[in-house]
Amino acid sequence: MPKQYRRFRDISTSEKILNTVFLLTIGLGYLMALVNLYYTHQGRDGKRGLSIDDIVIMYHGSTTQSRLGAAINGIMAPNLKYQGDQEVILKWIQDGAEQAAYEQLIAPILNRDCVHCHNSVANPSLPNLTHYEGVAEVAHKGGASTPALVRVSHIHLFGIAFILFFIGRIFLLCDMNIYVKRVALVIPFFAMLLDVVSWFVTKHISEFAYVVVLSGALMGLSMGVQILMSVYQMWFYQKD
Repeated sequence: MPKQYRRFRDISTSEKILNTVFLLTIGLGYLMALVNLYYTHQGRDGKRGLSIDDIVIMYHGSTTQSRLGAAINGIMAPNLKYQGDQEVILKWIQDGAEQAAYEQLIAPILNRDCVHCHNSVANPSLPNLTHYEGVAEVAHKGGASTPALVRVSHIHLFGIAFILFFIGRIFLLCDMNIYVKRVALVIPFFAMLLDVVSWFVTKHISEFAYVVVLSGALMGLSMGVQILMSVYQMWFYQKD
């Protein structure tokens, strides 16, 4: 007698409700993460909107200005309480971003206008501007440092892997071709790993920024398909 596997028709209504609210909450959380990603990385090239140049500056760096300079010239400029502070910071960067001048001129500005977001507790994925070492990292030309990428990547891998696992466990109950299902389960994990690896490669090869975008899009799309397919089959799919 062939072995029987559980499908959505075999679970209770209470379990369907639990699975549905979990999937919808995760989906909403992912959409909010995309909005946060947009506001975090857009404007690094001095222009409104998120572009491939912003990704290049984030991971590879800019040949014309530092990450801090690009942010102060672009998206972060409105966050400064006094417009004249923009010139103070840019001049400090141009003069070599020395620690003595940082303590005297730059730290008071950043502590007042920036560190409420740029600290290791509130936003570990953002540059830490609470001390000179963190500010110097983005004040000189170049992209994200290897220690910063390692820190963000291990948080990313642990967190996203758990989310994909629980989404996949629910998706397993879908009634569909077994080989298609197996491929669909693997794709978001593969895309996540490719996304993280591409951060490190982009640090050295700027053209790899396109892989960052494509791998991130693939992960989001495949995860979205699993969520929508699971919700549909839980409540609307009928098969004798």
